[in-house]
Amino acid sequence: MAFARAQSQVVITGKITDQQTSQGLPFASVALYRSTDSVLVSGALADDKGSFRFEKTNSAAYYLESQYMGYRKTRTPVPSGEGVVELPPIAMQADGRLLDAVEVKGARGAVESRIDRQVYRAGAFLGSQGGTAVDVLKNTPSVTVNSEGDIMLRGSTGFLVLVNGKPVQTDPAVVLNQIPANSIENVEIITSPSARYDPDGKSGIINITTKTVDKNSQSLIANVQGGFPSVHTYDNLKKPQRFGADAAWGLKTGKWEVNLSGSYLRNDITGRRIGDVNTTIGDVFTSFPSDGERSFKRYNYTARASVSFTADPSNVVSAGFYKGYRFQSRRADLVYNNTKTNLETGQNLGRITYFNSNVAQKTADVMSGNLDYLHRFANKSELTLSGLIESADLDGLTTNINLSEPGRTHTLQSTRNPSQNPLNAFRLQADYVAQIGKGKLETGYQYRNQEQKGTFQYLDQNLETGEFVLVPQFSSRTRLVNHIHSLYGQYSGKSEKLEYSGGLRYEYATRQFTAEGTDKRNLDLSNFFPSAQLQYRFSKSWRGKVGYTRRVQRATNNELNPYPEREHSETLESGDPDILPEFIGQAELGVVREFEKGSVFATLYNQRVKNVVNRVNSVYNDSIVNRIYTNAGLATSWGVEVSGNANLAKWWQLYAGANVYRYAIEGGLFRNTVVVNSSSVVYSLNANTTFKITPALQVQWGISYLSKRVTAQGEDSRFVNPSLSVRKSFLKGKLAATLQWQNMDLGIVGANQQRISTWGRDFYTTTNYIQETDIFLINLSYNLNQLIKKAKLPASEFGDREF
Repeated sequence: MAFARAQSQVVITGKITDQQTSQGLPFASVALYRSTDSVLVSGALADDKGSFRFEKTNSAAYYLESQYMGYRKTRTPVPSGEGVVELPPIAMQADGRLLDAVEVKGARGAVESRIDRQVYRAGAFLGSQGGTAVDVLKNTPSVTVNSEGDIMLRGSTGFLVLVNGKPVQTDPAVVLNQIPANSIENVEIITSPSARYDPDGKSGIINITTKTVDKNSQSLIANVQGGFPSVHTYDNLKKPQRFGADAAWGLKTGKWEVNLSGSYLRNDITGRRIGDVNTTIGDVFTSFPSDGERSFKRYNYTARASVSFTADPSNVVSAGFYKGYRFQSRRADLVYNNTKTNLETGQNLGRITYFNSNVAQKTADVMSGNLDYLHRFANKSELTLSGLIESADLDGLTTNINLSEPGRTHTLQSTRNPSQNPLNAFRLQADYVAQIGKGKLETGYQYRNQEQKGTFQYLDQNLETGEFVLVPQFSSRTRLVNHIHSLYGQYSGKSEKLEYSGGLRYEYATRQFTAEGTDKRNLDLSNFFPSAQLQYRFSKSWRGKVGYTRRVQRATNNELNPYPEREHSETLESGDPDILPEFIGQAELGVVREFEKGSVFATLYNQRVKNVVNRVNSVYNDSIVNRIYTNAGLATSWGVEVSGNANLAKWWQLYAGANVYRYAIEGGLFRNTVVVNSSSVVYSLNANTTFKITPALQVQWGISYLSKRVTAQGEDSRFVNPSLSVRKSFLKGKLAATLQWQNMDLGIVGANQQRISTWGRDFYTTTNYIQETDIFLINLSYNLNQLIKKAKLPASEFGDREF
């Protein structure tokens, strides 16, 4: 009798590396073939360090084939042996031809639709390069930016900003104006946030994800930008300066990850302001039209650093530091013609012409640091403990001088408004995530503390002595303290066709506000914030989704301060210490269609805002209008949002997004002494088309349009901005030059100007803000192993909301 002899087995191990750096290639593909007949025996993916292992393999002659995107396929013979056969490192050679092929073929879409958000790829918008996050946001259908730089999400300036998922409860314009566009990977517009997010921000959340280094490598990206001389100067006092630079470096190796970045941007702009204001007090009608310069000097710089240490797969510690400084000086040098008329007799009661120079400076100097710890348990659940602390110096100085006209040799009035608004804040948070059934359960607790003290002064110069004297009527000291405790629970899951998420957040918040000379105002709030999202895939090409979320918009120190601030010659601005937070319910229903060469989505949404806050006007005296923040009742909006992108040809891409909504306000102002009942239809359009002349040369034309919109006491005119960008790459894509033509006017479209009007029973104001057009910039960008994933860099938590 013959007995079969058992065939021995071997274990084959090895590591896939880069030929130049000798670093492992994570998740490389490895195939094992039998040498005698080239039959595939087994396949495997390398781990995150490039290591692989084949077990229980019969002893025979084999060879390996390893593949990795951007590298030449490599064949390696396996020496015969028994037991464990350990191969020497398999060094793969980068293939420039393959890299070029991937770059040309892989034309990613500009937009992606998910269950609770839309994701926009920053690199698709050439006109934003060299700018800031605001320049990227201008391209999304949900976001509009008006002539004053106010950023609105679905028509509202109230929204929460996240940087790589971390909340930044500050003035969105300040934060977004500090983040370099070149460092941004994606912009996520989260219009139906889940319960694990802070409920702040009445219209939703904007999440900025920045670039970072890939595993087992280091990376550097650097950009410089310069502006050409102005085409239009509007006879401004000084010429604008426009230049900047930013750089980011990252290293990820072994257990460590380090990211550093810094930026500086000087971005002045010239302009003009033409206005007309009139008031009626009794029988006296006062008119004071004005005309003159309105320009901005502005610059900011930031520095960020983060480090992460993975002690083992179960424990990760990370820390970060942020430093940001922003300066803005707005100059309004205007000639006023003040005329008083008796309405009954038509008699001229007086006329005066004077020159008013008003310069408003604001600075925000913010520092913050964060420390996070992540622990993964044996059952794959996770616990994250996070802490963030911040301090901020928020200062301002407004100088206002009235001089005789003509000649401007005699001073009629000189005032100064210095202000200090320092802030200290911290946040503590614990989050737990566990797999329950086929879904994921997330729970957590959060505590936020914010204290802000303000010193606001109004100094009037004694023209005989030259001394500046404090005016108590317009001077104050304030203190605002917010304590917020939050608990949340959320369950989410996903199957082949269905994706769902539902949660509830409870929040107990206290607000204490004190203004010198007034009683302390306390406000205690206890609220639930439910949320739900559902997405269903009907077919390979069609998806439908529905969502609901409840949110809150809290009042700022400026909105609460009852003492007026002299904004400029014709206005005072003040708040209301009894102002209530806005509470918002937002629902949406959407559909997504994906096709071979692009995608399109449409979303119908409804928003109801209780205690809506508006900045409204009243007459202070015959030549000064008082702007007051106050609750104005109920605001509702119904809208539809549509966006899509398509590769019309290999050389032609098109992206377009539009938002149309009906906005209505019902209620009363000044304790219902003024009835408000107004509505209008508003629409906006953001679109661009890209032509690939050659693989290394692209031309992109874009346009941003915002229609006329109603306000609580008036309306804002339409606002339009076309742009053109030409991008040429060199050195196999490592170096790129982009020429930008911003705010294209050509004398035919009235670009970059907007008229803002308000009116009431005894006043009327209208101002046309004309800002610089035909701005030319050039941006140079150098990428070495380009950053491709989001960096966990810290961001300002509260600091600049008063900017």
